[in-house]
Amino acid sequence: MTASVAPISRQIWDMKYRLRADDGKILDKTVEETWLRVAHALAVPESEPAKWQPLFYRALEDFQFLPAGRIMAGAGAARQVTLFNCFVMGQIPDDMAGIFDGLKEAALTMQQGGGVGHDFSTLRPRGAPVHGVGADASGPISFMAVWDAMCRTIMSAGYRRGAMMGALRCDHPDIEAFVDAKREPGQLRMFNLSVLISDDFMAAVKDDRPWDLTFGGVTYKTIAARELWDRIMRATYGYAEPGVVFIDRINRANNLSYVETIHATNPCGEQPLPPYGACLLGSVNLARLVSDPFTDEAALDLEALDQVVQTAVRMLDNAIDLSGYPLPEQAREARVKRRIGLGVTGLADALILCRARYGSPESLRLIETWLARLRRAAYLASVDLAVEKGPFPAYDPEPYLDGETVRTLDDDVQAAIRRSGIRNGLVTSIAPTGTISLLADNVSSGIEPVFSFRHRRAVLMPDGESRSQDVVDFAYRRYLDAYGEDAKLPDYFVDAQKLAPIDHLRVQATAQDFIDSAISKTINCPEDISFEDFKSIYREAFDRGCKGCTTYRPNAVTGAVLEPDPDAPAGQAELPLGIAPAAEDDELDAGGVVYMTQPLERPEELPGKTYKVRWPESDHAIYITVNDVIQDGRRRPFEIFINSKNMEHYAWTLGLTRMISAVFRRGGDVSFVVDELKAVFDPRGGQWVAGRYVPSLLAAIGEVIERHLIDIGFLPGAAQHNPDAAAGAERRTDSPLRGCPRCGSRSMIHVEGCDTCTACHYSRCA
Repeated sequence: MTASVAPISRQIWDMKYRLRADDGKILDKTVEETWLRVAHALAVPESEPAKWQPLFYRALEDFQFLPAGRIMAGAGAARQVTLFNCFVMGQIPDDMAGIFDGLKEAALTMQQGGGVGHDFSTLRPRGAPVHGVGADASGPISFMAVWDAMCRTIMSAGYRRGAMMGALRCDHPDIEAFVDAKREPGQLRMFNLSVLISDDFMAAVKDDRPWDLTFGGVTYKTIAARELWDRIMRATYGYAEPGVVFIDRINRANNLSYVETIHATNPCGEQPLPPYGACLLGSVNLARLVSDPFTDEAALDLEALDQVVQTAVRMLDNAIDLSGYPLPEQAREARVKRRIGLGVTGLADALILCRARYGSPESLRLIETWLARLRRAAYLASVDLAVEKGPFPAYDPEPYLDGETVRTLDDDVQAAIRRSGIRNGLVTSIAPTGTISLLADNVSSGIEPVFSFRHRRAVLMPDGESRSQDVVDFAYRRYLDAYGEDAKLPDYFVDAQKLAPIDHLRVQATAQDFIDSAISKTINCPEDISFEDFKSIYREAFDRGCKGCTTYRPNAVTGAVLEPDPDAPAGQAELPLGIAPAAEDDELDAGGVVYMTQPLERPEELPGKTYKVRWPESDHAIYITVNDVIQDGRRRPFEIFINSKNMEHYAWTLGLTRMISAVFRRGGDVSFVVDELKAVFDPRGGQWVAGRYVPSLLAAIGEVIERHLIDIGFLPGAAQHNPDAAAGAERRTDSPLRGCPRCGSRSMIHVEGCDTCTACHYSRCA
């Protein structure tokens, strides 16, 4: 890797894409050797590999074409991994065996490095009868929790955990609970959530009509459509989820609508896919194709774009044949339709290099020109491949050419498809490209604006630690190189902190016109945006033809990987257009949980409290000390110490305190620590403590931490958090039934000299 490339780019390459042997021996000595490995592997399916390998290398050289991370890491590695980043799993049957078959398939897919999407709308709602077993259904959200637990235990190939998208239709009877799911601390934290929004629902919202929530032909509830829409909006205003997917528009515009129906997307939303659908991703780096930057002659080299696109389409098509697949159903789906997702990255930097402000009319004109050229070149390249290798097996000329998106292609492109067919069912998509954009000398990501011209970023290291790194934007660095460190930035240097939501929306809608799949895009909103203005973004996204909408408003529940440098240039300062401050009566406060990109420094003095716990099995009491830190006027846990004279506990309590303290110092929603500890059941049985059954010593420690978090105001009290549950607990105080160590229900009774659970039939005497 050349000396001019930023240190973080070298680090990303070394951690994620540099090939090593199983014993740790380095095989890719330079990034050029990584390019050579990938080029060689992707040329193997060709009849003349020696002809194509240097052409593939030339496209990769200087980061002009960036295959997605699975390809960069896995191509030529001689390992059983998939080269696909994106999957949507099969339809989940509404029966226990089918549900857990789906869980197994998702686990196998994530094990090989794929992110997965699921539509849970096929599962009957909570409380619906389960015929034949005399029980009521627990609903899709309860099963999503099972997926969530599975995902936490599966490490994807590389150094990141699996990612999941969970989707539910807007007319499912459990949609209200789905929308509110992430209000519960720690719930479904491995999922991104999206509501599948139909055209009928948007019309009902517009007309203020009632909306039926149905399943299996039965209407369970009728609510006002606007009431549900406001509920969705208030959730995403408060904590950034769920997103919305305009599912009818996606299916209507799908090139392959004649052979498939789409119900879900991949985790980032740029790939709406059918059951068992998969997609290969790759991005053309527009920032590397600009000539004469910052001058009147600055322009994107369109001929170079054509050449890179033509080569990239062939490389992605070959990867379909080269890749392994976690499931045979995925292999069949990919090979029958040969779907690829070629997009762009570095768009915001390319606009800066061409002196166009992101979201301005001039920038939209350039985006139209660039993406129209990319789409044309990509479709023609796929036609050429069809002439050489044959169209995709599911190709049917009449319905394909009659598709809504295909009819928008240039006449000569349509004519070429009519003559020869096309190799790939879908061709274009725009992915988030976060890590590969960092690899490429930190160009801006996908079609997102520059986040900040200089910022700090948390990078997950191979040892599991997250370390903060300084990151400087590609275009900003080039400007300083050309004009000096003290140069004043022109007004076209604008970052995400200063853009109005409408700027984001204009760019997304403009790009969508030239993309046949979808776009991963986040619309950044100011914290003080009013709720009504926030809602209008989603309506505008629908009206402008977007296939989905995701926003991020700074809030106390979600955090960010990126942290702006307070000393960095802020770009052109201006007030967001058409945005009013939030009204004082907007009751949408999400709490005070803040995620941090690096651990908090320990102050010299901390407030805290020590708790004494007596555990019947131990001769000595256990002392638990929790110290807190004051952050933004709010008290939050900082560290924990567990001590006892019983040396049998020393090793595991020391390890536990170090681990929990590390979690506390990272910030964010640390309540999951309580959930995980309280869920531990000792197989030897728990103990009765102060008249209550506690399933394990770890659960007792979890209860102490929970009590402390409630006492300091970090967590709501039981009555505040769930009044019904708290009332139920109060009513059960005098109940003779006790907690079962196996199933957790208060169903333990003393029968025939033995403690027995009436719920699961667990017995201490068995």
